[in-house]
Amino acid sequence: MKTLLAATLLSLACLPAGAQTLKVVMHSDLKILDPLVSTQYIVRNHGYLVWDQLLAVDAKGQVRPQMAERWDVSADGLTYTFRLRDGLEWHDGAPVTAEDCVASVRRFIRRDPTGLRLAPAVASIDAVDARTFRLVLKEPYGMVLETLAKPSLSPMLIMPRRVAETDPAEPIKPEQVIGSGPFIFKRDEWKPGERVVYVKNPRYRPRAEPPSGLAGGKVAMLDRIEWINITDPQTAVSALVRGEVDMVETVPADLLPLLEKDKNVVLKPFTSGQYFARMNHAQPPFDNPKIRQAAMIALSQEQTLKGAVGDAKFYRACRSMYACGSPLATDVGMKDLVRGDAKRAAALLKEAGYDGTPVVMPYPTDIAPLAPLGPLAKQQLERAGFKVQLAPMDWQSMGPRLRRKDRPAEGGWSMFMSFYDTRDALDPIGRTVLNTNCRTSFLGWPCDDKFEGLRDAFTRTTDPEARRDLARQIQERNNEIVAFVPMGEASFVGGVRRNVEQTFEAPITLFWGLRRK
Repeated sequence: MKTLLAATLLSLACLPAGAQTLKVVMHSDLKILDPLVSTQYIVRNHGYLVWDQLLAVDAKGQVRPQMAERWDVSADGLTYTFRLRDGLEWHDGAPVTAEDCVASVRRFIRRDPTGLRLAPAVASIDAVDARTFRLVLKEPYGMVLETLAKPSLSPMLIMPRRVAETDPAEPIKPEQVIGSGPFIFKRDEWKPGERVVYVKNPRYRPRAEPPSGLAGGKVAMLDRIEWINITDPQTAVSALVRGEVDMVETVPADLLPLLEKDKNVVLKPFTSGQYFARMNHAQPPFDNPKIRQAAMIALSQEQTLKGAVGDAKFYRACRSMYACGSPLATDVGMKDLVRGDAKRAAALLKEAGYDGTPVVMPYPTDIAPLAPLGPLAKQQLERAGFKVQLAPMDWQSMGPRLRRKDRPAEGGWSMFMSFYDTRDALDPIGRTVLNTNCRTSFLGWPCDDKFEGLRDAFTRTTDPEARRDLARQIQERNNEIVAFVPMGEASFVGGVRRNVEQTFEAPITLFWGLRRK
């Protein structure tokens, strides 16, 4: 810690007098730089600092122009024409062009699950002139704008053409991290495992309107941001109390009382969303739908939330696969599920012929809000008769393991639990864990034609009532095939020094509009 602080002080000596620097302990270290390749939220947060979006979602959930000045849709709904704002520049001074947007959209729809949903409907994407491009559909698709404004889990970010033409299966390299966003990534100061540094982009031109959600004017008030990697929560909290860092993004429940007593620190929910469980449909024992259903009956939202979050004011049970309080939220079919009914789960396990195959469950030990999930699930599943083997590891190692299709005993996995930001739990298309397409589903590889037919119908309509009805049908089908298990909602609470102010209500950990008072 002393070495790290010494390096920080040395770097500050190079800044002009009066420069604003913020030192932050994020929820995870940053090791992957490509927001399209990784769905980890730390990579998303990195992406929003460096790049910008063509369209963005505001605080009311509405799609707004961001890099775009405007868009037009043809009368038949098949042609979308986008016009860029004037004066957009990359960090290296080159102008942002329509060709950059075309390449970025093409890469996105070849990799992202939401983009892959749009791809079959696309006839062409072409530049019209330096600031205008056109997307033409083969058939009507009701979620074009929502897809291009995707806010999280690999948001649709615009990159230079030469970067966007990178194979979407390959992560971009540090020297390719060139954006047009409000901050610049300092690759010469990036030290994985230690720190990440960003500096203010002097070329960035924010939109004129006030910030709202992820849309509006992104005004950079900080000159320098340092993400300092401190893996031990107690050490991070102590550094915050002493003023050695300005913010800790996630604090374990048992350490929150310590910060509540400190008059120089304010507790702040940095993100809210839904815990979930995901099972591997491709390997025993969860290749059997009755055994997946038994797990859904054995798991308990209340027990999990109490154990993982602790303070009831930061969590709530939510028996909906869509964020509670959102337009599509429903508890249909969920009355007797995720309530920890071990007796009923055990009976279903016996009926399904469960043979004692171990449930191998990776879980991260280095992210405070996720670390308790593995032990809690083990306890709940074993009460019903499952055999569970926990596989503790760090978050960065867990991602590659979850992409492996090997048998659990050979380095694969059976089940994991994690967290989805509210913005990733609003509909059955953006909700990645609801992808049951045999060709494109991932991390569990569910495959169900009926489920996909309902999702296809959802994308073909813009009628709110029709969408609500389809959302209910999709939830009922999920209760049968168990693509995932909703495990209740929570806020991830962190601490921030009282002299740091967010000038608008930020939906996630954002750094524009953030300043020292």
